[in-house]
Amino acid sequence: MKYIEVDEELYRHIASKTEHIGESASDILRRILGLRVDSVVQEEPEEISHPSLDQSAPKPAKVKTVKTEPVSDFLSVLDLDLLAAQKGAVGRFLFILDTVYQASTTQFEQVLQIQGRDRLYFATSKEALLKASKSANPKEIGNSGFWVTTNNNTAKKRTILSEVLTQFGTSEEQIEQLIVKI
Repeated sequence: MKYIEVDEELYRHIASKTEHIGESASDILRRILGLRVDSVVQEEPEEISHPSLDQSAPKPAKVKTVKTEPVSDFLSVLDLDLLAAQKGAVGRFLFILDTVYQASTTQFEQVLQIQGRDRLYFATSKEALLKASKSANPKEIGNSGFWVTTNNNTAKKRTILSEVLTQFGTSEEQIEQLIVKI
């Protein structure tokens, strides 16, 4: 395996395309570029002699990449310490939505179907939410490219999150445990 350096912006873009926890950057790039992505055991990298590389760094362990089923158990992937560190209900709401996105990137666009009677809750741009409501206070969900209206009260944020989790097949019991964390 060869290693390349990428800038921070490119790294964040690649990471935002993760479809499941533990997916390697190589698998993400293969998928984006339309190349075959199999469950592959990656061998240890070849020695690269380059003066700018730290030769004392440990070699990465062998990693087995396996495709996984879509996630519906978000409590198992939610970092409760990071959640508790979020500022206010909006921060916790966005953090949980970002966790859902990170665990189910390919299915996440289904949240665009969640709307109020005369209100748009999710969009793929800030402008779309502002066009629907000038007071939407849109925030991006992590670096996902999806935006959510955040000027709802906490009860409404819980209702929206409940609808999102229902779409991902999360159990009622787990939905109740997650929405009270906002």
